[in-house]
Amino acid sequence: MWRYTLKRLIQGLITVWFIATTTFFVMHFVPGDPLSDARATSEQIRENLEARYGLDKPLYQQYYIYLRNIASGDLGISFTQQNREVNDIIREHFPVSAALGVLAVVFAALGGILWGALTALFRNRMPDVVIMFLVVLGVSVPSFVFAALGQLSLVTLNDWLGVSVLPVAGWGSVQHLLVPALVLGLGTMAFLTRLMRSSMLEVTNADYVRTAKAKGLNATQIFIRHQLRNAILPVITVLGPAIATITTGGFVVELVFAIPGLGRFFVQSVQQLDYTVIMGTTVFYGGFLVFMVIAVDLVYGLIDPRVRVE
Repeated sequence: MWRYTLKRLIQGLITVWFIATTTFFVMHFVPGDPLSDARATSEQIRENLEARYGLDKPLYQQYYIYLRNIASGDLGISFTQQNREVNDIIREHFPVSAALGVLAVVFAALGGILWGALTALFRNRMPDVVIMFLVVLGVSVPSFVFAALGQLSLVTLNDWLGVSVLPVAGWGSVQHLLVPALVLGLGTMAFLTRLMRSSMLEVTNADYVRTAKAKGLNATQIFIRHQLRNAILPVITVLGPAIATITTGGFVVELVFAIPGLGRFFVQSVQQLDYTVIMGTTVFYGGFLVFMVIAVDLVYGLIDPRVRVE
């Protein structure tokens, strides 16, 4: 197990290095100049800014400095926000995105497992048809459409009741999280529902289920102890990447609901060609995703005793 863990960690480090390298060279080959605006009002100021950010050095030296800084945990200083480090931006705003993402994952996981199990139990009947129709909508419709519809529904509901049941936008309480988290988790919930349905149908005819029926166990025991427990394993396998994706992928939802998460700063950095913020947040997101995948690989053997990692 220790050998496997070390191997996965090394693979994860190589993956993060590849993400960092690709991001660095892509950003340097993208047309545009981060110092072309009013900050460089004279040639002397421009030279000072280039020296401050290391842009006056050859590309290979910039790459070496970039990797050295990442290895030491230094993601650089923002080009557009005065005297503000990328580490500070991540430290202040990622917890907001994480809180939204964790709640979205809870909604997605509980909903996906519940609806997937129900569709398998009522296969080819009305509950199955209705839920699968909603699942197709959840997979097909982009998150920004759901975000706009959710906000419109909140405005209509609050106006009809004459009181603010839930905030339409903003940040500061749990109520501000509920609708954005639900919107953010809908796509993953739909995907997990389809996966859970397929897994449930697969284990329904498994030998151990037939053996349990032959032993005289009631339907509830068979469903919980044998069908649900084994059918949930594929869901857990994809849950790690899903957690990372939801936690770091709510850019549009954060913008629509005016949530001060890290996604908003990433979008702004792309618009303003803030190279250090773009590269820093990309490497951070990539490293977080790799970590979650490795964590799921290691936990999987604990969840299913039949799995022995060698």
